[in-house]
Amino acid sequence: MSEQFAIGEVEVVVATVNLSAVRSFRAANASRSMQAANRTLKYPRVQLAFSLSAEQADFDYSSAVPTQPIDPVRLHTPAEEINLGPACWLWDYLRRSNQGGFFLPLSGGIDSCSTAVLVYSMCRLVVDACRRGDAQTLADVRRIVGDDAYEPGSAQELANHLLYTGYMGTQNSTAETRDRARRLAIDIGSYHVDLRMDTVVSAIVALFALVSGKQPQYAVHGGSSAENLALQNIQARLRMLLAYLLAALLPWTRGKQRSLLVLGSANVDESLRGYFTKYDCSSADLNPIGSISKSDLRKYIAYARDHMELPILDAFLGAVPSAELVPYSTDYMQTDEDEMGMTYDELSEYGKLRKIERCGPYSMFVQLLHLWKDKRDLSADQIAAKVKRFFFYYSINRHKMTTITPSYHAETYSPDDNRFDLRPFLYDSRWVLQFQRIDDAVEKIKDANQDSQ
Repeated sequence: MSEQFAIGEVEVVVATVNLSAVRSFRAANASRSMQAANRTLKYPRVQLAFSLSAEQADFDYSSAVPTQPIDPVRLHTPAEEINLGPACWLWDYLRRSNQGGFFLPLSGGIDSCSTAVLVYSMCRLVVDACRRGDAQTLADVRRIVGDDAYEPGSAQELANHLLYTGYMGTQNSTAETRDRARRLAIDIGSYHVDLRMDTVVSAIVALFALVSGKQPQYAVHGGSSAENLALQNIQARLRMLLAYLLAALLPWTRGKQRSLLVLGSANVDESLRGYFTKYDCSSADLNPIGSISKSDLRKYIAYARDHMELPILDAFLGAVPSAELVPYSTDYMQTDEDEMGMTYDELSEYGKLRKIERCGPYSMFVQLLHLWKDKRDLSADQIAAKVKRFFFYYSINRHKMTTITPSYHAETYSPDDNRFDLRPFLYDSRWVLQFQRIDDAVEKIKDANQDSQ
């Protein structure tokens, strides 16, 4: 049986087919035979002196017997599909692109961690193929690495040639994320750089202060929301610039000729919600996790920890997701779920209802009333507020979907972008009619509850 996911260009599967069994199966459909017999236009049957098999094959018992159906069919688990599908996609893109590998901004969070592990999975598949004697894969490896005599000894060794990772920290970054990124890079074998970019951030802020005569401040230091957001976006967008600079020149520092493809790490939930900075380091050449939800990524990392001998992944599973773009204070700690106003599990449900079920605000509200009836202790008022919050941010951030990085699309739950979603990318964020219908439904539910009491 052919592999469902493989890095080879071509796989040939040979089967012996019993044509008599095919004719028998088709004839077993009586209704189709009756319809054919009732057709007024008759098609004559013409006998040809031609056969798809040797003339003596019907009577030669030494020839191959018909191939039997595969039972049971081997189906991959979702975690296995995540581990194999993007890995094959990355290798196919790399060997066709004439580049020397990948550069990945490694933040110490679970998203960039997942992307790094997928590249490591790719390296494992490539090394296994070379060990099996796959001449084409070995030739591709040697061409990409730039060494005609190179023989990959292990996935870590190959990753040191193909994967470059960089932790781009600031004064707002924590020692925990820095250490997680460093330890993961060691375990998977990537060529890792660790830098602080505070001088670059300060230079941009100083330039603005020189032009405007005003000094923006973070919210924890008394600044407005506009100042706070702008200071965060400076850090995020500088990471994209640094990522492309490092992708262009890091191989040169090691005596290599080719540049690198930059990898992004924005998951599908955050893309639909718009919880990322436009043209930050989510803007890249490829995004292998672009159609994978946060909850599925967590399951995948747990799978990789157990099946790929990467105990460091436990630290990522236990970490609280945070962008680390504002100063830490005793009164405030920046976390993704607090900033979004919803949990990642909730966000996955909203995203699937919107993208797969095509729900608008009112139909999503009605569905969640039933879906959360026994799971969550939430009133109709609270569900209505959550739905409204999601659709407000969904609509004001839709413009980001027109510029997202090309992603690996594994299922129908993928980012709506300008290639796959023809709906308008600009919505009225007030949703006047839909939100009014939700409010009317909430009032009816309240009246019904009062009557029942």
